[in-house]
Amino acid sequence: MNGMNRNRIAALVSAGAVAFAITAVGAQSTAIPRTPWGDPDIQGTYTNSNESGIPMERPAELAGRRLEDVKPEELAKLVQQRAVRAEQTAETIGGTQDENTGAGPKHWYENYQAKNSRAWMISDPPDYKMPATTEDAKRRAAAVRAARRGGDGYYVGPFDGPEDLTLYVRCITRGVPGSMMPAIYGNSYEIVQGPGVVAIRYEMVHDTRVIPLDGRKTLPAGMQSYMGDSRGHWEGDTLVIEGSRYLEQSAFGGASSALKTIERFRPTSRNTIEWSITFEDASTWVRPWTFGMRLTRDDEQPIFEYACHEGNEGLRGILSAARVAEKEQAARPSK
Repeated sequence: MNGMNRNRIAALVSAGAVAFAITAVGAQSTAIPRTPWGDPDIQGTYTNSNESGIPMERPAELAGRRLEDVKPEELAKLVQQRAVRAEQTAETIGGTQDENTGAGPKHWYENYQAKNSRAWMISDPPDYKMPATTEDAKRRAAAVRAARRGGDGYYVGPFDGPEDLTLYVRCITRGVPGSMMPAIYGNSYEIVQGPGVVAIRYEMVHDTRVIPLDGRKTLPAGMQSYMGDSRGHWEGDTLVIEGSRYLEQSAFGGASSALKTIERFRPTSRNTIEWSITFEDASTWVRPWTFGMRLTRDDEQPIFEYACHEGNEGLRGILSAARVAEKEQAARPSK
């Protein structure tokens, strides 16, 4: 084959590759709708109810398996087992077996009969386990336990004041990624977009995150909040959100105020988004780690009013009941 023919063939191959690449990019860009200003359009109301019941770590019965190797029939069996457990515990959620003061019968709950998308949530590290915590993290956790004096901030006191209960119980926040996680109800959230900005509104506790996409700097180190400070950008069709400046009081998993997160919202169809979050905090975990789940668009599940606020009737009842219990204890004759 002479040089001219080789060059002609190379040119044809190159042209074909370019045409294929253009076609592939075009197919990718048309699969996900676009906003009038050209960003991927992921606006809408989403729910994570079907992700309820998925364990964070790989179950013991699946030891040695990779997340992507779990067969559909195996997942279906796991989902059935989880549904049975959910039904058994549904009527006492919010209470205990001894004192069934739960929120109501199981048919009230959004996550009843969830159809999970995966066998477990952690995708990294490769052993699918939450990394070990540092000595610093253990000391912080011990300080929190000591401050609670044997209580858990929910079921068990002492409850001397509102601060003895968790931020969630006090209707303040579920934090990040708590606001993304499935619960027994209130699992809707709405994604709203504008040029250079994305906002996520959560039904549960009514937190709203406003995420600038214009490349602005993060807030100064001293400016921290329960939901942290978010900055976003697009990587292809994937929305990437970098979070920092979390208050230690609300940081996930006992993390420190040095916690940094990276969330990815990757649309896989017009109605589904694969969401993941990576945690990096050398003061808490010995290595970064990642977990994720699926968000499903459902415009028939709009955000409802979440009528919860600090100082509500529940909190008043908890504190007043604690005072009554103290008086009863003091009135009993000493042994």
